[in-house]
Amino acid sequence: MNRTRKWIVGIVLTATAGFVAVQNGFTPGPNLVTPTPSITITVTITPTEIPSNSADDGQCAYVWASHDAPELTKKLDDAVKSINPAASARAELYGEDCVYADGHSTFGVMETDFHVRLPTDDLTNEDAMGNWMAQVLPIIAKIPNQEIQGKFGFVEFWFEKKNTEHVIVRVPPEKHFDESQGITGKELFRMYSGAP
Repeated sequence: MNRTRKWIVGIVLTATAGFVAVQNGFTPGPNLVTPTPSITITVTITPTEIPSNSADDGQCAYVWASHDAPELTKKLDDAVKSINPAASARAELYGEDCVYADGHSTFGVMETDFHVRLPTDDLTNEDAMGNWMAQVLPIIAKIPNQEIQGKFGFVEFWFEKKNTEHVIVRVPPEKHFDESQGITGKELFRMYSGAP
């Protein structure tokens, strides 16, 4: 009898504890949610376009965006065409648009990126593609810092065969400026293309 009483008291206490836990929103076991730490990342952007007659000075929504850099594009495209008239190049500003409720936005530049295209008949000629890269990269390296908005982003080379096939090689400029000076041809191409 004493043993039965202990069992009954144990069951009642367990049921009561479970009822209190459910009432307080606590669910034991695998559904238990533990708080996770949050990470805050701060990015500094430089506004380059501020609207006049702003109808809304409130908050805005940030959206990743790219904008043309026409003056820098003209300068780079002319330099690239002087090496090969069939080639083309453009500069692009990458950052965030801050879009307000009334539709106007401001743009904050984070980096300046460069895109260079070259038509080719042979996408397997790594030596020729690397030599082309070796001719163009010093042109970009010589662009004065005051013409670069934000930081140097990347240089992306597109080698295109009849607009249907292409090889893309992306070079981080600081890495090129630091590590690959004097390297040309296949060695330079493979340094950035990921080819074995």
